[in-house]
Amino acid sequence: MRSLNPPVLTPPVEDFLVTEDPFYLPVGGEEALFGNAWKANIPVLLKGPTGCGKTRFVSYMAHKLGLPLVTVACHEDLTASDLVGRFLLQGDETLWVDGPLTAAVRHGAILYLDEIVEARKDTMVVIHPLTDHRRVLTIDKLARVLKAPDRFMLVVSYNPGYQSVLKEMKQSTRQRFVSLDFGYPPEAIEADVVRQESGVDEATARLLVKVGLKIRNLTSRGLEEGVSTRLLVHAGRLISLGTPPRDAAQAAFVRTLTDDPDLQASIREVVADFF
Repeated sequence: MRSLNPPVLTPPVEDFLVTEDPFYLPVGGEEALFGNAWKANIPVLLKGPTGCGKTRFVSYMAHKLGLPLVTVACHEDLTASDLVGRFLLQGDETLWVDGPLTAAVRHGAILYLDEIVEARKDTMVVIHPLTDHRRVLTIDKLARVLKAPDRFMLVVSYNPGYQSVLKEMKQSTRQRFVSLDFGYPPEAIEADVVRQESGVDEATARLLVKVGLKIRNLTSRGLEEGVSTRLLVHAGRLISLGTPPRDAAQAAFVRTLTDDPDLQASIREVVADFF
C-alpha cells in the first residue's frame, strides 16, 4: 500500500521563470484587463486564430507581472494524471511527481492551457475547483487539497474558428472565465512585429503584411485559415537570411496553408502582385 505522505518531487520554480522580456505590441486594453483579472483571481480565456499572438501575450504578461509561467499544449491524450501528477518508483522508494498543474499551484504561477478543448473531459473536472471561489486543487491519490495562492492564475486558449462543434467549450466551463478576443493585429502594428521579429527592413515587412491581408481574404473561397502573423515572421526570417522573397513566400504561404492546387495558384498570384 502506498504511503499518503511520500517524498514529493516538484520542478523548481526557476524552470518556469520568463527571464527575457518577450516582444509584444499591445493592440487595445488587453494588458489592463488581464492584470485586473489576475488581481481579482479571475481565470482568463483567450480566443483567436492560430498564430495571432495569444501565447506570446501570456509570456509577455507573465514577465510583466513577475510570475512563473507553466505552459501545457493540450491534446486528446492529455489526462488528469498528466496534469496533476503520479507516483513513480525510484529504487525501493515511491515518489510523488507533481504534474504541471500541481507545480503551478505550488509555485503561484500562471498556468496556461493552450487549446484547452483538445484535452480530455476528465481534465476539465480537475480545473473546475480552481476557477471559482474555492481555488483549490484536489489530489485524490495523495488525499490532499492544495489551496491556490493569490498569485496563481489559470489562463486557457482556443481557436473558435478551427474547432468542431464536438469540441466546443461547454457553457458550464466558459462562464467560469472572462474572455479576451484576439485577432491579427492592425496593419501598422503587424508590420512592426514582422520587422522586429524577423530582421527585414520596414518596406519588406509592410509588403509581407499586405500579402498576408490579401491571402486572408481567400478564406471566403475555401481557404481554411489565413496567413498567421507567425507565418509572416517565418517568411521574413527566410528573406533576411538571403532567400528570394518569392521563394520564401512559396515555402511559408503556398505550401503551408493548403494542398489544394487551385488555392495554391491563387496564393501564388497574390504573392506575384507584391514580389
